[in-house]
Amino acid sequence: MKRLLAAALAACLCAFAPALNAQEGQPLNQLTPQEKELGFELLFDGGPLSPEIWQSSIEGYPVKDGYFVCDKGGNLMTKKAYSDFILRFEFKLPPKGNNGVGIRATSPDLDAAYHGMELQIIDEAYPGLKDAQYHGSIYGVVAAKRGALKPVGEWNYEEVIAIGPYIKVIVNGQLITDADITDAQPIWGDHPGLHNKSGFVGFLGHGDPVEFRNVRILSLEK
Repeated sequence: MKRLLAAALAACLCAFAPALNAQEGQPLNQLTPQEKELGFELLFDGGPLSPEIWQSSIEGYPVKDGYFVCDKGGNLMTKKAYSDFILRFEFKLPPKGNNGVGIRATSPDLDAAYHGMELQIIDEAYPGLKDAQYHGSIYGVVAAKRGALKPVGEWNYEEVIAIGPYIKVIVNGQLITDADITDAQPIWGDHPGLHNKSGFVGFLGHGDPVEFRNVRILSLEK
């Protein structure tokens, strides 16, 4: 596991800086040469969300000008299940916007916050947040560091690395979550999917118009 984690992090870091630097002037919703070499899959090409890639609430995330936006919301999940992976995407929050990244979710129709894991996507000015609810936190389990988000209305770059029990979240170049959930205990109630080995990945909308683009994933399974 340690060898796999080291190799995955090395692959991540060798392409992370070029990906960040290429955001301005790079064609949207395309893999970089480094990502192609590493074997990333493009999950969104700027056109209609593909039912061959996505399932559940496709109609809840209409496409506009090279990004898709949470409208009606709901769970927008991959049709393919992933165990160990690197997920990259960009997002833009409206004031008090709230969404989430669901990982290792048992079903697209169940609440991934409990039947999997939810990594918060949320404006840190959202009222009433507790520690494990701020952006990048594993909802109800692990609190993220704060202060990495750009001002509301600007695009943010996020990378999620999941390898076994190790979960990392990087936002705009800052590592805000670095967790080993082997012995983690949920803060609020039952969490039957916390230690799932594999499952669906996607976005968990609540109707707030959060925007997404440049969504791609690298499976680390051999």
